[in-house]
Amino acid sequence: MDRDSLELRSTVQADGTLRLHLEPVSLPEPGPGQLLVRVEAAPINPSDLGLMFGPADMATLARDGDALTARIPDAAMPALRSRIGQSLPIGNEGAGTVVAAGPDQQQMVGRRVAMLGGAMFARLRLIGAGDCLVLPEGAGAEEGAALFVNPLTALGFVETMRAEGHKAIVHAPAASNLGQMLVRICQTDGVGLVNIVRSPEQVALLRGLGAAHVVDSSAAGFRAELTEAIAATGATLSFDAIGGGETTSIVLNAMEAVAARDAASYGLYGSGVAKQGYIYGALDTGPTILRRGFGFSWSVGGWLLFRALQRLDPATVARMRERVVEERTTTFASHYTARIPLEGVLDPETVAAFVRKSTGAKYLITP
Repeated sequence: MDRDSLELRSTVQADGTLRLHLEPVSLPEPGPGQLLVRVEAAPINPSDLGLMFGPADMATLARDGDALTARIPDAAMPALRSRIGQSLPIGNEGAGTVVAAGPDQQQMVGRRVAMLGGAMFARLRLIGAGDCLVLPEGAGAEEGAALFVNPLTALGFVETMRAEGHKAIVHAPAASNLGQMLVRICQTDGVGLVNIVRSPEQVALLRGLGAAHVVDSSAAGFRAELTEAIAATGATLSFDAIGGGETTSIVLNAMEAVAARDAASYGLYGSGVAKQGYIYGALDTGPTILRRGFGFSWSVGGWLLFRALQRLDPATVARMRERVVEERTTTFASHYTARIPLEGVLDPETVAAFVRKSTGAKYLITP
């Protein structure tokens, strides 16, 4: 069969030019444990944009023949030294139909699968069967396109909470596709959740989903409302997709203020309540600022889905994957703003739309 594919690639050149282009690729015959999948749908996640454009100045984005180019600031080039000259495929997850398989996977031919493993912005993907979720008969590609990154991240937050001995979560910003999934999970599982959003409209959105604790960071009484929500839930764990700025610092200080209410006496080093802040995104790439009014029983770290899955018990991960498939049209359903053909990703106006990362906006590539 035809195994010639086309992949969206990103290349950083030595002169500081980033080039986004389509590259023809001829894939080998599937070997044992492998599937050849015709990609039918692949969402554009914020994590994909990091590889797609990196620190490039998007104001310089321009069409250059059959590619898009943008300039990378000189100050950012040293961090990209290992990328120079490499044509890197893009796309963390997707879904499609198995068109060929290794000798031990022939029963999979014709089945539709969800996939995780990179290089999904392509017409074909050669992938290990273990990196796929088999979708039920009749399930469409769009149902399976985004069943890994956001669903497993939201479930991963809850499993991390349980593994580390916390009982409730603070999440910011919480009105995203992922945030809405987390609201549904916590309602079903009886987990306390404090949602930080950035506008009255987002407050209404999450309250419409049944969220009990939603605080608006743009409101005058934000910090007081956050403190009371943390008191109501007992949250000592936070997940911050913003990264830069003071979000994690504000949350930790609110947690400490709640802990101090129950302190029997003054503590020179603050409360003994352990507080953990995780940064899992970089919507703001500026410095993370900590204004340390939260004692000494605290920790701030990075949280990455793929590494978190490695730390969790394999049986827990298997249970998470099963739940995602079972609840793919309810808890973990994604809704798309627009569908883009593979070639359409090289249109500057289309790029300008999806790099905004507007709340509630999600774009789907349909190779």
